[in-house]
Amino acid sequence: MQSWSEVAVPSVPGQGPPLRLFDTADRRVRPVTPGDTATMYVCGITPYDATHLGHAATYLAFDLVNRLWRDAGHNVHYVQNVTDVDDPLFERANRDGEDWVVLGMRETALFREDMEALRVLPPRDYIGAVESVNEVVEMVEKLLAAGAAYIVDDAEYPDVYFRADATEQFGYESGYDRETMERFFAERGGDPDRHGKQDRLDALVWRAQRPGEPSWPSPFGAGRPGWHIECSAIALNRIGSGFDVQGGGSDLIFPHHEFSAAHAESLVLERRFARHYVHAGMIGLDGEKMSKSRGNLVFVSKLRGEGVDPMAIRLGLLSGHYRTDRAWTGEVLADAERRLDLWRRAAARPTAQSAEDTVARLRQHLADDLDTAKAIDAVDGWATRAVEHGGSDAAAPGLLADAVDALLGVSLH
Repeated sequence: MQSWSEVAVPSVPGQGPPLRLFDTADRRVRPVTPGDTATMYVCGITPYDATHLGHAATYLAFDLVNRLWRDAGHNVHYVQNVTDVDDPLFERANRDGEDWVVLGMRETALFREDMEALRVLPPRDYIGAVESVNEVVEMVEKLLAAGAAYIVDDAEYPDVYFRADATEQFGYESGYDRETMERFFAERGGDPDRHGKQDRLDALVWRAQRPGEPSWPSPFGAGRPGWHIECSAIALNRIGSGFDVQGGGSDLIFPHHEFSAAHAESLVLERRFARHYVHAGMIGLDGEKMSKSRGNLVFVSKLRGEGVDPMAIRLGLLSGHYRTDRAWTGEVLADAERRLDLWRRAAARPTAQSAEDTVARLRQHLADDLDTAKAIDAVDGWATRAVEHGGSDAAAPGLLADAVDALLGVSLH
C-alpha cells in the first residue's frame, strides 16, 4: 500500500538527552534504547471514516518519537497497518450503499492527505490487511500446529481462535485483572459469548466465510483475518519480535495490543513482543469523549476545508501531554492559532535572543516522555522576548525555526 510523501526534516546542531517514555507494561517511565536502527509499529486506521482529531493526536505522538530518534542520529524503521477489511468498514459501506473496497480506498487516501498536511513523517512500510492475508494464513497455521489456537466445533462457521492461556505471561502488557479484561473484550470487538470457545477471552484469528462477506482461501477453510493477528503478522514480518516501540491509542491496550503481542510470543517464545508499549490518551470535545457513537467527531479534513492552518491543528493537539485524556475546544484552537502567529513573527525578524538554550530545553523536555507542554512553553518564552525586544542577530530565528520544525514538526514558514 502506498504511504504518503516524505517530509523534509532540518538538521539541527547538537544533540539532546536519550529518549525516555512511559511503558504501559512496566507502569513507569524508562529509557528507550534502540540500536543504530530504531524500530516502531503503530496501529493504523480502519478506513470507514475520515481522520478525526483522536486519530491525529495518536499519530502526532509517535511522530515525535520518530523525530527525536532521527535527531539522535538513528535510522528509523517505522511500520503502520491499515485495517482495510473489518466489520466497521462493511457496516458503513452497507449503510451508505457503496462498495467496501471503494470506501476503504477513499478514506485511506484522505488519511494520507491529512497526515501529509500535518507533516507527519510517513512509515517506511504501510501495509493493508488485505495485502497481508497470506501472512496471516501462515501464522494461523503455525498457531494451530503449536496448539496455541483451535478450530471451534461449528459445522457452519468453523472459526479459528487463539487460546488466551497460550502464553504464561498473558496479561502483562495491560496489567488488567480478569474482570476488567472481560469487560473491555466485550466492549472492544471481542465475542465472549461465542458458542464453542474454550475460554470467554479466546480471540478470533480467522473468521470463517459468512454470506455477503469477502473471504480468502486457507487450509482451514475460506475466511478472513481476525483483527489482532493482522498487526502481529505484519510487525513480525517487517521488524521482527523485540522491536523498540509498539504504539497506539490507550483504547488499544486491551484487547488489541495484549493479543497481538501474545500471538507472536506464543510462536517466537520470547518474553516480550515489543521492548516498549506506549499509548496515547483520548481526545474529547467540549467535555465529552469524542466517538462515532456520540456523533461528535471533529475531522482534520473538515478543519482544513474551513481554512484552519494544519500547523495550528498540530500545535493545539500537542499543547497537552500525549498520555492524558484531554479536550479539544474552540479555545484550544484559538490559543494554537495565536501561538503559531507569535512564533512565525518571531522567526521572521532578527533578534537579540540567543536560541541555543531554548533549543537545548526543547530537546530536554521532549526527551522526558514527550513533555510537549513544557517544550511549547520554552518556545513561547523565546518568541515573546524576540518580538518584544528585537535585535540584530539574524541567525537565532533560523536555528529556532529549524528546531521547532525538526522536533515538534511545526513549520514556521
